[in-house]
Amino acid sequence: MLPQIVLCIRPPVDNDMLNALFAAAWEQHRSFDFEPILRHSLLYVCAYHADTLIAFVNVAWDGGIHAFLLDTTVHPTYQKRGIGIMLVQAAVNEARTHGIEWIHVDFEPHLAHFYARCGFRPTQAGLIHLEAT
Repeated sequence: MLPQIVLCIRPPVDNDMLNALFAAAWEQHRSFDFEPILRHSLLYVCAYHADTLIAFVNVAWDGGIHAFLLDTTVHPTYQKRGIGIMLVQAAVNEARTHGIEWIHVDFEPHLAHFYARCGFRPTQAGLIHLEAT
């Protein structure tokens, strides 16, 4: 059974909370300042259990009709409970209210099923890793 989860659009969230979540979820995470990123985002969604931040997703945009889903993160203790899908769907629905017509997401192959369950369909894309060239 899912614990009581509260989703919030653009809540006040600080670096300590975000860095703690990312450190728990991503082995290679290095602490950094999220504020400049969030300031330029179209929106972001946080999920809380009680007062604890347990999930996050950021929606960046091009200033027009395209948005980009970034940093979908769920604390490992809360994974495999549908929270990530709820989080992404809330972000997509909120983006729609801002006039976004297209929302993109890049992901590693092992996440294809998760994003398909969120409503994304496969498409071809190109990528250049600038640090490697």
